[in-house]
Amino acid sequence: MSEKVYPSDMSDAQWKIICPLIPPAKPGGRPREAEMREIINGILYMVRGGCSWRMLPQEYGPWQTVYGYFRAFRRAGVWPQIHDGLREKVRRKAGKKPTPSAAIMDSQSVKTTEKGAFAATTRAGRSWAASGI
Repeated sequence: MSEKVYPSDMSDAQWKIICPLIPPAKPGGRPREAEMREIINGILYMVRGGCSWRMLPQEYGPWQTVYGYFRAFRRAGVWPQIHDGLREKVRRKAGKKPTPSAAIMDSQSVKTTEKGAFAATTRAGRSWAASGI
């Protein structure tokens, strides 16, 4: 499929980059029946749309199949490999080293209440010790 159905679908150029990063089918098992491009497009639809798996459009195949690949890739550590591979390609294209050498940390904290987090969860501000629990 080269025609985009939904905005989250990959273009041909994007698929050309992603395709080599997808792990091959396990040797000795049944051959894959699902088209991997559609599986990845279905996963991207879910990530971008934020709906439930059961609401996945039929163009991507059965939701159980798409979810099954998503889960298997997550357990096998495929997503970090794809992310790292894409990051390295982007950095090389920009003329940088493949891996970043610095990071920025933000240590901002948010107060829950003047009295502390526990006071916000008790009824009418009563302390836990005074309630007799």
